[in-house]
Amino acid sequence: MPVRYAYADTPLGQLHYAEGGSGSPLILLHQTPRSLDEFAELQPLLATKHRVIAMDMYGFGMSAKPPAPQTIEQYASGVFALADALGLERFAVLGHHTGMFVATEVCAAQPSRVTAAVYSSGAFGDAAFRAAESDPEVDAATIQDDGSHLTELWRFRLPNYPPGRPDLLNRFIRDALAPGIDPREGHLACARYIMEDRVGRVTAPVLMLAATEDPVAYHHTEPLRGAFPQAQAVEVHEIVGGRVCLIEDKAPEIAEVVGDFLQRFSA
Repeated sequence: MPVRYAYADTPLGQLHYAEGGSGSPLILLHQTPRSLDEFAELQPLLATKHRVIAMDMYGFGMSAKPPAPQTIEQYASGVFALADALGLERFAVLGHHTGMFVATEVCAAQPSRVTAAVYSSGAFGDAAFRAAESDPEVDAATIQDDGSHLTELWRFRLPNYPPGRPDLLNRFIRDALAPGIDPREGHLACARYIMEDRVGRVTAPVLMLAATEDPVAYHHTEPLRGAFPQAQAVEVHEIVGGRVCLIEDKAPEIAEVVGDFLQRFSA
């Protein structure tokens, strides 16, 4: 299923997105410091049955950039700005890592607009999480004249990528170096988010995708499972062998599981 790339004019500035398919809408939200490219494999599979919109979140890729310090609330405002520009009254969301935090805020801020939420490799951003992530080392590399910062970025992410897939790391490096991007800002935004004050407002049905080889997120599966007291339903699907790059690496399995979930819950 082909996708079409475009910009939407919004009060926040232009937001870059890719759209494909028809039917009930689903907005895809990437991790830090990626872009809509993270969904290059998954979006066409989901678009066989849904209108699927992958966006460069506000602050990332080729979308407009808010000044630092950036927040999850700002990123969520970008989701609503794009939805409004595209005329979407109600929609489902799928967020991966940072995108999961953004999906939480979208669900909490305007619960009546969200039909279903998919949390991929999620974490429960409570006080303990914020303390642990207050000075994140991930994706932090000072630019050097000899280009050694590129190797540093590569080396930090390499253990969390499948063997023999340098193409995936190439895509990560490209997004990390996009103009106006500070990779640390997205991680810091997660650490600033008071998630425990917001999860109680989530009423949409929730599907959690738990990647068993993701050292950042997998151990958060059980705490996060119990964090949505008002959600219509909370389901968990473990993806064996899934890593930080789950979305690119396991797209067919994700598409099958998410497709079934959306068929049951998203209208």
